[in-house]
Amino acid sequence: MGNVTEQILQQIVNGLSLGSIYALVALGYTMVYGIIKLINFAHGDVMMVGAYVGWFATTTLHWSFIPALLLAMLVSAILGMLIERIAYKPLRNATRIASLITAIGVSFFLEYGGMLVVTPQMRTYPPVFPDTTYNLGGIIIKYGDIVMIVTSIVLMVLLHVVVKYTKIGKAMRAVSFDNEAALLMGINVNNTISATFAIGSALAAAAGVLMGVYFNTINPLMGIIPGLKAFVAAVLGGIGIIPGAMVGGFFLGLTEAFVSGLGASTWRDAVAFLILILVLIIKPSGLFGKNVREKV
Repeated sequence: MGNVTEQILQQIVNGLSLGSIYALVALGYTMVYGIIKLINFAHGDVMMVGAYVGWFATTTLHWSFIPALLLAMLVSAILGMLIERIAYKPLRNATRIASLITAIGVSFFLEYGGMLVVTPQMRTYPPVFPDTTYNLGGIIIKYGDIVMIVTSIVLMVLLHVVVKYTKIGKAMRAVSFDNEAALLMGINVNNTISATFAIGSALAAAAGVLMGVYFNTINPLMGIIPGLKAFVAAVLGGIGIIPGAMVGGFFLGLTEAFVSGLGASTWRDAVAFLILILVLIIKPSGLFGKNVREKV
């Protein structure tokens, strides 16, 4: 019996590590959707850029984890703002489908532009963390697991503080609630949207660095599947709802870990998308979402 409990706890540790990546990326989807009702499908590729910046900082500049993480977040934040200004801002009043197709275009641009710049080959992260493992009653916890979970929780708490208590956070909430009224109240909507993209992209970059450190290899197409899964996590929690994205991310990570733990690791991507289909059939507004009738 002890053995089964050990395995379950081991999968929980693995699931929380993976879930923390999904949760960070899902937050970006959710924030952008909450403000301009756009699913930013290039988000996973911004995460990839963050992973490469982190890789460059740790290999070429020989920086340690925290400075590399901060640099990746900064570069991706600027990239997110640029993407928003160049690709999405001109389409503010266009149809939803136009901005969606543009998002997919930006995504391809980053993936294949990335291939041109950094070549398609796999890159390996240097060992950023010590190889310490903690054996708690048969459960192996890697040093990296702890750093990942702690980093993502710290970032989520920071995000919560920003959204709840700062001026820009209040502006974001106002714009997401009613764009036109926010304009009338003297809120600079364009800057608020830029800030949202910056924060979302920085969180994605953090996820990218964590992913690089955790799985060791990165490549220009690494953002596609985690990007889609984080989107599933955002929908699962209720798109546009920040706590929902976190819960959805951790839930998805845990589900995948248990599916892998049962020996069905080839099924784990399928399970993620099965969850998406079930959520859309049973509760389209997500776990935390309220059913809002679309005004026609």
